[in-house]
Formats: sequence, structure tokens, C-alpha cells
Amino acid sequence: MNSSVVESTTLATVAYDDVLELLRLEFRSRAIYQYSGVPAAVHEALLQAPSKGGYFNSVIRGRFPYALVSNAPAGGLRPARRAER
Repeated sequence: MNSSVVESTTLATVAYDDVLELLRLEFRSRAIYQYSGVPAAVHEALLQAPSKGGYFNSVIRGRFPYALVSNAPAGGLRPARRAER
């Protein structure tokens, strides 16, 4: 899977597997979603888009099957659990 760090207020990284047509997006929130059946042209256009978030919302969101891969909180830290008494 080819991965790229992108300049975006919405996305942190974009990864793509051209054989499987899988697009993996890591959002600034640290949530990672994987979209299937995404043509290579959509991946390339996303990387070239002046607004990655705008392109995602207009072309990708709601148009391809997806799955949540990871949902780590921003900063990479998980909330502390309260000790049971």
C-alpha cells in the first residue's frame, strides 16, 4: 500500500492499494477508514485536489463501501480508565 502524508485540515495520510482498489484515509482526528472499490483515478485526484476534505466530501464520502480500521483519539493517547472501588 502506497502511503502519502498530505497537507489538509481534514486528512493526515492517504494510502492506496491499486491492485485491490483500497483507499485508506487517516483523518486528523486519528480515525482511520478504509474504502473499497475506489478507482486509481479517484486516488490520484484526491492527492491533487486543492482541498482534500472538500474532494473527500464531494467524491468519496457516501459513494464507496467503507470500514473503520482504527479510532485512536487525537494525540494518540487513550482516555484513562477510572479505578474501580
